[in-house]
Amino acid sequence: MKLIVAIIQPHKLEEVKEKLYKAEVNLITVSEVLGHGQQKGVTEIYRGAKETGNLLRKIRLEIAVNESFVEPTIKAIIKGAQTGNIGDGKIFVLDLERCIRIRTGEEGSLAIG
Repeated sequence: MKLIVAIIQPHKLEEVKEKLYKAEVNLITVSEVLGHGQQKGVTEIYRGAKETGNLLRKIRLEIAVNESFVEPTIKAIIKGAQTGNIGDGKIFVLDLERCIRIRTGEEGSLAIG
């Protein structure tokens, strides 16, 4: 089991979700976060408002997957988020030691779904 964490541009969320659904990855957690990478100090327009500074609005996706879904998930995120410009984001793949479904008590691959 793996936990895939991706940081993407806010305006790419819908496209990334569409690509994930096509790859049969349906279980995601989405958070609005602030951060910066190489593009620090860039002025960005987000929902019509200019933002300048070190911290830019980003979207953080967290997706728990079984081993067979790791590569399809990564490919779907890249297809949906990639513009070719600095600031497209990052993908982190972490080992997921344990997963428990609260409703049923199922563990491991069964709990991920």
